[in-house]
Amino acid sequence: MPQFEQAVATYCGARYGVAVNSGTSALHLACLALDVGRGDLVWTSPITFVASANCARYCGADIDFVDIDPATLNICPNKLAAKLENARSNGSRLPKVVIAVHFAGQSCDMTRISALAEEFGFRIIEDASHAIGGRYRDEPIGNCRYSDITTFSFHPVKVITSGEGGMAMTNDLILAQRISRLRNHGITRDPASMTQAPDGPWYYQQIELGYNYRLTDIHAALGLSQLQRLDTLVLKRRELAEQYDAAFLNTGIQLQAQNKSTDSAHHLYVIRVPAEKHKVVFEELRNQKIGVNLHYIPVYNQPDYQVFGFPSNYCAEAELYYREAITLPLYPEMTAENQQHIISIVQNFHL
Repeated sequence: MPQFEQAVATYCGARYGVAVNSGTSALHLACLALDVGRGDLVWTSPITFVASANCARYCGADIDFVDIDPATLNICPNKLAAKLENARSNGSRLPKVVIAVHFAGQSCDMTRISALAEEFGFRIIEDASHAIGGRYRDEPIGNCRYSDITTFSFHPVKVITSGEGGMAMTNDLILAQRISRLRNHGITRDPASMTQAPDGPWYYQQIELGYNYRLTDIHAALGLSQLQRLDTLVLKRRELAEQYDAAFLNTGIQLQAQNKSTDSAHHLYVIRVPAEKHKVVFEELRNQKIGVNLHYIPVYNQPDYQVFGFPSNYCAEAELYYREAITLPLYPEMTAENQQHIISIVQNFHL
């Protein structure tokens, strides 16, 4: 496992990588390492998998959402700035942590978000579950230049996989040590961290309540082998995305805008169709045996989140996105014939 951790850290340009058994575990431990707890507030994007919000709730914190940029589909830095300023002006709680989700593999505007963190005093977690192999300002996503911690997922559907697994990246030794300890029941064998001198070389102490979030060596070995192919896999995804882009140019289909300062890992390829045609198009594609999906339902619309009182249309752009979005198949083994078949079916809707 240490070899896998070091390889990912070297690839990303981060000082430390701590492997865990899932991307969700990485997010949970990232929150714990930043001392997120009861009475704290965490903000994130509503257009993400529920884990990006659940991780704060696992710690007893409250969760809130910042609307997306309708072009990039990432958390909107202008809306984030306005929400922060409004909270400060009203004497409301400011977030302890903002979780910036790199949707579909494209980095958020981390320069803006980190500047806001300096001004308003919050910490940053980059949820890069979609984004390993992507770049921001010509540097690898995961180097933590603009954040305290970046998390990756190695779930089987992700850009690379360890079968199941995740990793937390950081440049802070204290954070890395705490995440490492928390993944192993809160146990340390380091005498410097103990409350007393060791009884002997066998001695260990549980110094805080942790979890069994360790990644197995077998999964780490698979992840290490996949990492060697990462750049090739991302290049293939980029080529396929460019083919889709060219096919849907000058149509009624809206595409995710790619910020000039980013190079996406292209984990997902999302199109947006007119809301009144959305369900018909989605169902017909499924009927044609095309494995479309929808990423994602706004998190606060989930029944388990409705108890917190989020009103309808809480994030207007996220709601509109949900009524229009369809994720098309995109995977490195996709042939030109496969992709053209999908393109032809979509084009036949004359959107």
